[in-house]
Amino acid sequence: MRYVLSAHAAEALEERGIPLALVESVLERPEQVLPERSGRRAYQSQIDFGGGKLFLLRVIVNDTADPAVVVTVYRTSRIGKYWRMS
Repeated sequence: MRYVLSAHAAEALEERGIPLALVESVLERPEQVLPERSGRRAYQSQIDFGGGKLFLLRVIVNDTADPAVVVTVYRTSRIGKYWRMS
């Protein structure tokens, strides 16, 4: 996926210590893509950031733009809140 990082997303990556390579991995092969507010979509995957505990990495994207705009990025331990079963 061709994308650009918003200023907020770039800042979030740095503040939250999330490697850009993980974001790119989720954008290329997300385990789920879910609709979000304002026409955005959440690309998300469950990832072990080390220590054997899974976190959900959520990449919120405006993919109607060309190139797509990564609006924000965060990880959460509350997988059940965001994960959708088929």
